[in-house]
Amino acid sequence: MRPFNDSVLYFAVVDRFFNGNTGNDKGFNSASFDATRSDWYKYWGGDLNGVIDKLDYLKELGCSAVWLTPLFDQADGLVDVEGRGMAAYHGYWAKDFKRLDEHLAGSPEDVRVFASNDTVVDRLVKSMHEKNMRLVLDIVCNHSSPAQRPDMGGRPNKGELYDDGKLLTSYNDDKLGWYHRNGGVSDWNNKGQVENSELCGLADFNESRIGYRTYIKDAMKMWLDKGADAFRVDTVKHMPLWFWQEFVSDMVFHRPDLFVFGEWFQGGCYDELSVEFINKSGMGMLDFALQRGLEDCLARGAGPGFELVHNVFGKDSVFDDCRHLVTFLDNHDMPRFMSAGATPARVDMALALILTCRGTPCIYYGTEQYLHNDTNGGADPYNRPMMESWDTSTPAFRLVKKLAAVRRENAAVQSGSHRKKYLSADVYAYTRVYRGSCCLAVFNRGAETSIDLETIELPDGVYKDVLSERAVSVKDNRLKGLSLPRDSSFVLSYCAPARERAGMEISFLLNGFSTVYGQRVKVTGNCPELGNWDLEKAFPLEYINENLWMGRLPVKESAGRAITYKFVVEGAKDGALYENRPAHFRLLPAEGALELQHRWS
Repeated sequence: MRPFNDSVLYFAVVDRFFNGNTGNDKGFNSASFDATRSDWYKYWGGDLNGVIDKLDYLKELGCSAVWLTPLFDQADGLVDVEGRGMAAYHGYWAKDFKRLDEHLAGSPEDVRVFASNDTVVDRLVKSMHEKNMRLVLDIVCNHSSPAQRPDMGGRPNKGELYDDGKLLTSYNDDKLGWYHRNGGVSDWNNKGQVENSELCGLADFNESRIGYRTYIKDAMKMWLDKGADAFRVDTVKHMPLWFWQEFVSDMVFHRPDLFVFGEWFQGGCYDELSVEFINKSGMGMLDFALQRGLEDCLARGAGPGFELVHNVFGKDSVFDDCRHLVTFLDNHDMPRFMSAGATPARVDMALALILTCRGTPCIYYGTEQYLHNDTNGGADPYNRPMMESWDTSTPAFRLVKKLAAVRRENAAVQSGSHRKKYLSADVYAYTRVYRGSCCLAVFNRGAETSIDLETIELPDGVYKDVLSERAVSVKDNRLKGLSLPRDSSFVLSYCAPARERAGMEISFLLNGFSTVYGQRVKVTGNCPELGNWDLEKAFPLEYINENLWMGRLPVKESAGRAITYKFVVEGAKDGALYENRPAHFRLLPAEGALELQHRWS
């Protein structure tokens, strides 16, 4: 699986982003649409034409991947939510995974999205790929739809499921056995209930049925063939791990470079089950632990401050590959960062931090415009206002644009180790280091102050802050008297000279060997690129954290051939320490990129 850690994601609730086609606003049920945009539970008009219209804006912002809420055909009509009718404007109540919802279409013919190669989805994908942008499709495998209210224009049948317009089954007439019938979750600490019972009245799929698994996997492969580049997967904690292992394996077999990340709500380094999920499922995960640390530190002003943030980074080694985490400030399931108490300056600081740390940063739509609505504390649905402004001169827009460029260019930001340089409740400094490249990031949430930094991995010289262009000098790995205004961020970036690239490259990753100071890991093997078993000529890996060594190797002579290799630790007490197993064997492709991840034996 190829991570997106060189990218900046932009997450848009399609219905609340931009209305590019007013002809589809009412859909098949006019009661589900509110032209005044005062009923927060109904459609407001955003669609895929609107996304296409704003791609240049997103490109200028620096976002090279766009995550869109589910595009599948949704249940029509309204659901009773506390006495009011709620439409499926959010996209998570699918009834047909092989059709496009009519509210998002460019023409009525577009709903049969796989019957033509000239739909609005094709135009979106074509436009994005021409701009070197990637489409991240939000998908749902856990459930279909809740029961609709007949008096609100819906069908009473809960969980109706279609295959390109053909009715397959429903919860009330489930001859196929595709739905669980276990009621709602009553004990959230019961793993079996969480995985096999209903969430919020949503008809819960029975993943043990091969017919259902074949249907959902075939549908998702069709969306990949249509041009989707990655999947964000909803509600992953509500399905068993074996299902996700099978699903991801089939998706990656179909598209080897596919990036997949899941939503394990409130998961992260402090949640053991979510750690097991990311390490064993084959997909990445949204980093709720870092989000909570940032919110407590910068939105709520908690006393421990940046210690809460650093503690999260300190546990990166619990993951086999922390690059597969997706970082964020807020999303459609929680109050926006400003609704939680952040000022615009604190939003800027939080953005600067996720744009310079490990993982893949994700910007929730409108954050660059400080978009928020604080009704009811900003809770759902008030965290989903209509996008109101497209100003390219806001401080947040300019900050994202500058740091997205740093992320694209600097391998240390994308893949490097995280090294603390200064930490207090109010001030936090770290470097990101990889293969001679370095990024220094410093943040101050308190009163104006000045600090000295030592042992930073920047070559001597004069550097300019990426955000302010303030010049500073680094000498003997020291930066003295760095002044930090209140609520400010400071970023220096150095890129080592680019290494020679080849038509075929291997990324080696090794987990499970905790090295000590002075040790280093190499890969040796039976090909010239790995030294032909000569340890002095073997390929050295880079230390990322206690659980990860990594390196990308250009391959010329051995491309398209079979190789064998082993990992070796130099500097061990008794000399070189080789893996205790026969050598690994791999047939290399003639071109492209290959990622080989292993656990120490």
